[in-house]
Amino acid sequence: MKEIINHEFGGERPLYKSEDLHLTDVTIHPGESSVKECRNIHADRCRFEGKYVFWENDGVVCRDCVFAESARSSVWYSRNITYCNCQVDAPKMFRRATGIDLENVQIPHGEETFWDCSSIRLRNVQIAEADYLFMHSCDIDIQDYRQDGNYSFQYARNVVIHNAVINSKDSFWESQYCTLYDCEINGEYLGWYSKSLRLVRCHITGTQPLCYCENLILEDCTFGDDADLAFEYSTVEATVRSHIVSIKNPTSGHITVESAGEVIIDNNMKQPGDCEITILNNEKP
Repeated sequence: MKEIINHEFGGERPLYKSEDLHLTDVTIHPGESSVKECRNIHADRCRFEGKYVFWENDGVVCRDCVFAESARSSVWYSRNITYCNCQVDAPKMFRRATGIDLENVQIPHGEETFWDCSSIRLRNVQIAEADYLFMHSCDIDIQDYRQDGNYSFQYARNVVIHNAVINSKDSFWESQYCTLYDCEINGEYLGWYSKSLRLVRCHITGTQPLCYCENLILEDCTFGDDADLAFEYSTVEATVRSHIVSIKNPTSGHITVESAGEVIIDNNMKQPGDCEITILNNEKP
């Protein structure tokens, strides 16, 4: 493997079509497509300032690297990308990429990141300003995660998340086959129009959660004081280990809840309209 140590590059495509290259303490100054169409690139303690860094690459490993905010849209159309202990200040970082593995990574400007990506693994990752995160992405495995930003996981498929805090309005809309364990999910209109969304020991806040869902499953979940008008027009199997402000017009299934402020069944109920609701304690807490 060719070594480049303590060097600086700038301009357009300085390392274009490189293969088997190890960069150490290298700075890539503003420019475009600095490491485009490359194979087997390793970078240690490098700084990337230009945009479109790793386009159409196969095999990139970055350790202890920094991507400046100006390094926007840096990993598109690429495969087999690993980041460890990296600071990623750039937005729109990953698009139409596959085989993404991030560990101990901070992304403070994560808007429009992870679009149309597949085979994503995240461990101890924090993402802020994360509007429209994971749009149309699939096969996602996440643990020890925090996210702040709206409209996340829309149209996502085959997602498993453990131990996360997700602050996101309109998250998991039209998602399919997503399972969350031991997560805190805060934001309005959670999971609308989702299919096979499963929440296990999760805490849910925000108005009108989990409406228009198909094959929704909740196991031992809890709801916050603002999580009202839940389950409208959803097919659901749920055990709720807390009080819930209100349940409205679930379509079918079974809901067992510790206590409920109000159960609304009105003329707008959709067929079959046979959801069984069991309230264990009729007294409000």
